[in-house]
Amino acid sequence: MSEKPIPDRPVPTLAQLRQEIDRIDEAMHRLLMERGTIIDRLISVKKTSESGSAFRPGREASMMRALAERHEGLLPLDTVESIWRVIIATFTYVQAPYSVHADISGGDAPMRDSARFHFGFTVPYVSHPSAAAVIGAVAAGRGDLGIFRIDQGASSGAWWRALAERDGPKIIARLPFIERPDHPAGTPVYVISKPLADAAVRDVVLYAAQFERWHRDVAAALAGLGGEAVASAADTYGLSVLVAVPGAVEPSRLHGVLTEAGASLSQLVEVGSHAERFRVK
Repeated sequence: MSEKPIPDRPVPTLAQLRQEIDRIDEAMHRLLMERGTIIDRLISVKKTSESGSAFRPGREASMMRALAERHEGLLPLDTVESIWRVIIATFTYVQAPYSVHADISGGDAPMRDSARFHFGFTVPYVSHPSAAAVIGAVAAGRGDLGIFRIDQGASSGAWWRALAERDGPKIIARLPFIERPDHPAGTPVYVISKPLADAAVRDVVLYAAQFERWHRDVAAALAGLGGEAVASAADTYGLSVLVAVPGAVEPSRLHGVLTEAGASLSQLVEVGSHAERFRVK
């Protein structure tokens, strides 16, 4: 018995396709408004408008990882990531208003691009001529964030030393989180805030290490731990290095490995942590 041929589906008209697009656009808008009503209830439950901070880097990293993993089709990942970052940042701002303070001593344009891509235009962007000014602004605010360019060189000084104060601001994120060679806001930056006791992600932990004596084997010793010396700057106390290691590495082990490598440490203080970066091709 021969199978009956399946009739061809009628080709939709341009008007019908536009109708479908309008239907999807309206559905997305209504879902965003529905998300807003849930955030309104969330504010009542969490009382974030009183506590001063609604930033949750762990949850944000989990959301962005899931987005990158499921993404497919013609729409560029850049666009999808930017839309979701703006949605997340804006609804966070609605819960508890905050500003993003940027150290532009290494240039304003890359910092502004990073801030707008990751936090949108609703969140105020405030530029500062130095890292010290950014740290001071974040320390004085309620839930503000600060961003620093990681690759700006030693000219900005050892800004991370100011994060060693016990109750001072700490690094809570590294952006961009979704890494790829052609990222439109690919300048690597650290994000700081006041300490987030219940929301910090410790995939990578950062330390301000003060060396009285450096040794060439230190870099290899850090690599053996899965870590790296992210930035360094000489000061009146010797050499200050921002060290990043996996969260599983205990401070005592790190200290011991650096000492065994021939370095002389005068200080090793944790200055923050962040989620492991997610790389896509």
